[in-house]
Amino acid sequence: MVPVRARAITEFKRGSSETRFGSLEFLGGLEFSSSDNRLQSLSSIRFRADGERFVSVLDTGSWLTGRIQRDAGGRLSNLADLAINPILVRGGRVGTKYNSDAEGLALRDGQALVSFEQLHRVDAYPDPGFETSAPLKSLDLPIPRHEFRMNAGMETVAVSPKSGPLKGAPIVVTEHSLDDQGNLFAAILEGPLRGVFTVVRHDPFDATDGAFLPNGDFLLLERRFSYLGGLGMRIRLIKGDSIRPGAVVDGKVLLEADMGYAIDNMEGLDVVMGPEGRPHLILISDDNGNLLQRNVMLEFRLNE
Repeated sequence: MVPVRARAITEFKRGSSETRFGSLEFLGGLEFSSSDNRLQSLSSIRFRADGERFVSVLDTGSWLTGRIQRDAGGRLSNLADLAINPILVRGGRVGTKYNSDAEGLALRDGQALVSFEQLHRVDAYPDPGFETSAPLKSLDLPIPRHEFRMNAGMETVAVSPKSGPLKGAPIVVTEHSLDDQGNLFAAILEGPLRGVFTVVRHDPFDATDGAFLPNGDFLLLERRFSYLGGLGMRIRLIKGDSIRPGAVVDGKVLLEADMGYAIDNMEGLDVVMGPEGRPHLILISDDNGNLLQRNVMLEFRLNE
């Protein structure tokens, strides 16, 4: 097992006890690290149905599995049972940075879907068993290959709820692969609505992950970075019934934060149901293996 050190994050806005940020309520967080230098570069996270066990992919080409622990008040307190395994590519081989740069992850019945950039594709792995298996297949992509940018491809893959407008189909959203109008390429990968749509890009933000709410609406996590302005993140809510082939979708900003908040390079987002029956958002950061950056996990409750 991978050792881990964690400390609680009790304030989202630095120096403030405020917990309500629009429709989101900050519940707590963790900053974590390890003596094992493989624990870095988390790109996406997905929780099992119990809301405790999780699977993550690292853009160094690895799987991370584990579970969260909570204190007596229900707040995030630690990570446990962490294990890291290489993502195997076709032929059952350990990949290189070029062919195993994992950016997005989604779980569905019997499969773990992983989106890769550089060698752009979405591969389906068996679940359980992904840690030691080559991919079962690659999904067909409606987005023309020439539209993918080298390090700005499919940053997000998410599976819609079966009861929602997309009837369980997976979608992808690119980080910064733009059409002629400057919108982000995205696609519905399966089902009767299979096809390309685009997401309005609001400069300087790019997409890093996304997750569906139980009602079929989609939450898009976005990030900005500049040497002058530093890091920033925001979450947009996109109505599920607006996602259709040929559509240009946009949505309401639920949260926006800069370095005055307890964020880092936020790259992962998932939705779990809380004990009170409301959706909880859990976000993670990618520290890029950089000593100046942090592994952060944050939790919010959606109150609308």
